[in-house]
Amino acid sequence: MIASVSITVFTVLFVLTFERLDNPIIKKIFNWLPSILLAYLIPAAISFFLNQDYSQVTLHQWSKDLFIPLAIVSVMSSLSFPQLKLIGWKPIAVFFSGSLWIALFPVGFILLFMRTDFVSDLLISQEYWKGIPPIVGSWIGGSTSQLVLKELVACSEALFLTVLVLDNILVNLWTIGMFQSIQKSDRINQFLKIKSFNPPEQITAAKENSHAPLLSFLILLGAVFIAHVLLPTFIAKVVVLSLIGLSLGVIFKSWNYSFTLKLGSVFILIVMSVLGLKLQFNLIQFNPAFMGFLVVWLTSHFFVMLGVAKILNVHSAWVPIASMANVGGIATAPAVTAAYEKKWMPHAIILAVLSMATGTFWGMVTIGLLQYWIT
Repeated sequence: MIASVSITVFTVLFVLTFERLDNPIIKKIFNWLPSILLAYLIPAAISFFLNQDYSQVTLHQWSKDLFIPLAIVSVMSSLSFPQLKLIGWKPIAVFFSGSLWIALFPVGFILLFMRTDFVSDLLISQEYWKGIPPIVGSWIGGSTSQLVLKELVACSEALFLTVLVLDNILVNLWTIGMFQSIQKSDRINQFLKIKSFNPPEQITAAKENSHAPLLSFLILLGAVFIAHVLLPTFIAKVVVLSLIGLSLGVIFKSWNYSFTLKLGSVFILIVMSVLGLKLQFNLIQFNPAFMGFLVVWLTSHFFVMLGVAKILNVHSAWVPIASMANVGGIATAPAVTAAYEKKWMPHAIILAVLSMATGTFWGMVTIGLLQYWIT
């Protein structure tokens, strides 16, 4: 137990320290090997070189009972509804159309191609379908949703690592594509004959009279404790803590949104480090056909949002912004936005937080539909 805790603490401190270094080489490394993946691989590598099996230690139960719930309620409580209103309903509609497509595309694909070897053998018989919900969680909600959905669908560690690696490759390539797309958005507007556009209201900085970080943490910890005592199942805790998190900003007018978002990020690293203790490198899987499936899935998501933007007469720049808010998250969405209009960067961040708040819900929808049609 002491060894597993030591490895986890070392991993989290190592990743957090190097993530903050202002070094161009280290930044390039983190661009292609993000902190969440690094936090997953380091404990696995240490376990491999020590020739130790930490897959059954008590720390895994702590993660499920404490660290994951804290990550959920922290991230969910970081969504500011007053700021969300300033974006306007049309860009949000474009954003949600992308989320909806990400959640439902794999279900429709499986139903349409049920008789093919790819679906019947790879996705169903070999249970690659269990890697789909974590991808939905990653592409909508980010790391928190990805981890929760992995637990809900019982995705194996080997398949989960495959998902993480493929997801990382695709998201990096997708980010490059979205940079190119947003820079050409005026041409796309002309091509699609999108003429009417009202810029969103300016989002101001958060108030300075926010709760002290310690008070915010104690409130979150209390919510997790109550959920642990009263709720019998993991999925019940996920739903209730998500709702509690969303309501905290409404209940407490001076809620510390920035702190809870940072806190959630730290707990995500902790959870990933604990999960890495289960990973065995010799069980890693890779299938080119599955990779192709992911490419089609992600590409179609962009064109669906572009169609919605055309219907609603929304500036096409919101398509790559919404896509990166879904797929890239809070780090890359504002960066892509800045390539077109820096004043919209706060709006991209709010959309990314909205993505984090809704990803688990969309993933649960995907799980429910997949289990209904497959099992």
